Amino acid sequence: MFAGPGFWGLINPDWSLCNKGRRQSPVNLEADKLLYDPNLRPFYVDKSRINGEIVNTGHSVNFIPESGNRFFINITGGPLSYKYQFQELQFHFGMQDKFGSEHTINGYSFPAELQLYGYNSQLYQNFSEAATRSQGLVAISLLVQLGDLSNAELRILTDQMEKLKYRGNKLQVRRLSIAELIPDTENYITYDGSTSMPACHETVTWLILNKPIYITKQQASTTSLLTD
Repeated sequence: MFAGPGFWGLINPDWSLCNKGRRQSPVNLEADKLLYDPNLRPFYVDKSRINGEIVNTGHSVNFIPESGNRFFINITGGPLSYKYQFQELQFHFGMQDKFGSEHTINGYSFPAELQLYGYNSQLYQNFSEAATRSQGLVAISLLVQLGDLSNAELRILTDQMEKLKYRGNKLQVRRLSIAELIPDTENYITYDGSTSMPACHETVTWLILNKPIYITKQQASTTSLLTD
């Protein structure tokens, strides 16, 4: 069962932004309402490989870097004025192949969506602090489409998901490249929004890539076995 953002404000008053905020994410992106900005630059994600763990949280599968990594993964450029340190990857999917992404395009929902979150490491000490402050967070949305061949880095995650059937299950992942999850494109949509889960802080600069990454039908069926 899934709940829209407005639902969370009814549960906890500290999450009131979820149903009262004016810049709530996710959104439906309407192509005919987009404005072209010739000043937007390409964005960059560091190419180092990192270790971490994937966790079934009950509402998504997350990849979280381990604290002992030698390198931090930084996200820079694009609409960003600061350096953002990668914090976690969230894998959102549905019980059906057609309805998994949080963002939609002209009402169309993709089978899944990867969201790469980072925090402003030049102004703030950690993700929690940055989440409540101006220009605190960045989120890169990778829309996932069905295909005959899948993204190689995505396979590192999905090949183990059958072992994450229940909420709280976790597994170690070694040498994952966040940069190689990203499709080969310099085109993206950007807007100012919020985290898509409570407390729905409106401090996120979103980048939605205009090219999907691919997952096979078999991999998609594996995610449908997960439960809370």
